[in-house]
Amino acid sequence: MRVLVTGGTGFTGGHLCLRLVKDGCQVRTIARRPEKAAHLTQAGVEVISGDILDLGTALSATKNTQKVYHLAALYRQERVSRRAFWDVNVIGTENVLKASLANGVGRFIHCSTVGVHGDVKHVPACEDTPYGPGDHYQESKMDGEKIALRYMEEGNIALTVFRPAGIYGPGDLRFLKLFRALQKGTFWMIGSGNVFYHLTYIDDLIEGILLCGTKREAVGRTYILAGQEYVTLNTLVTLISEALGVRPPRWRVPFWPVYALSYACELICKPIGIEPPLYRRRVDFFRKNRAFDIAKAVRELDFRPKVTLQTGIRQTATWYKQNGYL
Repeated sequence: MRVLVTGGTGFTGGHLCLRLVKDGCQVRTIARRPEKAAHLTQAGVEVISGDILDLGTALSATKNTQKVYHLAALYRQERVSRRAFWDVNVIGTENVLKASLANGVGRFIHCSTVGVHGDVKHVPACEDTPYGPGDHYQESKMDGEKIALRYMEEGNIALTVFRPAGIYGPGDLRFLKLFRALQKGTFWMIGSGNVFYHLTYIDDLIEGILLCGTKREAVGRTYILAGQEYVTLNTLVTLISEALGVRPPRWRVPFWPVYALSYACELICKPIGIEPPLYRRRVDFFRKNRAFDIAKAVRELDFRPKVTLQTGIRQTATWYKQNGYL
C-alpha cells in the first residue's frame, strides 16, 4: 500500500512515517525543506519537495496513493499572523482533500486537535463538546476540521478525524521549557494549579492514528486520542520534578496580575516587532482546563494507551538529559 503522510518532518508525522515503513507500506511525505527529511529518506520514505499550499504538489503526492494521513499544520507560534495559520491549516487542508478526491484516495485520516474545544468548561470534554477555540491556531484548526467533515458528510471520501491532546515523548521539545524551569528551580505556579491538563505519549498516539486509518468502524467518525489520565497542573509539575530528581516548586503567584502584565507586554512589544517576554497564551496554560474523555475511541477502536503518565515523563526527562537539553 502506498501511503502519504503530510507533516512528515514534524514530531508526530516523522514517527508515523517510520512506523508505516516498518509495517511494510510505501510511504511518501511532502517537505518544503527536503534536507530536514534526510532521516526519513534513509529509512525508505519517498520525499516530495513542495508545499501543501500548492495544489499541484498535493496532486502529485496523492497520485497512485491509497491512503492519506494529513498531519501537516502550522503550530502555535508567536508573531505569526492569523492569515498564516489560515493558509496552512485551512487552505492547505482543502488542497490535500481536493487532490485526494481527484486521485481516488481510498481513506483520508485528518489530524485536528483537542484545542478546537478551547477551555473545557465541563470536565471531561468529549467529541460532542461544542467548539470553543481560544486563539488563531485553534480557530484555524477548527475551520480545517470543518472542511474535512464537510467532505465526509457529502460522502466524497472515506474520512476519519482525530483530535490529539498534548503530544509529548522522547524527541519532542515543546515541553522542554517546563522541564528546564523545574530543574533550575525557576518555575513559579501561576494561580492555584488546580486546572486540568491532558497529555498523550507519542507511541500511544501513533497506535491510535493507525487504528483510525485501518478500522472500518472509524470511517465517518471523529475521535479524541489522549493518554490514560488527566491530572492537575500541580500533579503534573510534581511528576516532572520527581523524574528530574528535584523538589517540586513551592512558589506561586496570583493569576490575574500576571495575565494583565502579559497583555501589557504584548501591547508594547508587538508594534515594534519584538517577541514579548510574556504573553497571554502562555499564561493561559495556567487557567484553562484541558481534560478529555477517550471512551469513544476505546469502545469503537479498542484504543488502549499503554504508557502511564509517570513512565512517559520519566522517559522524556531521560531523553532530554541524554541529548544535552538538561
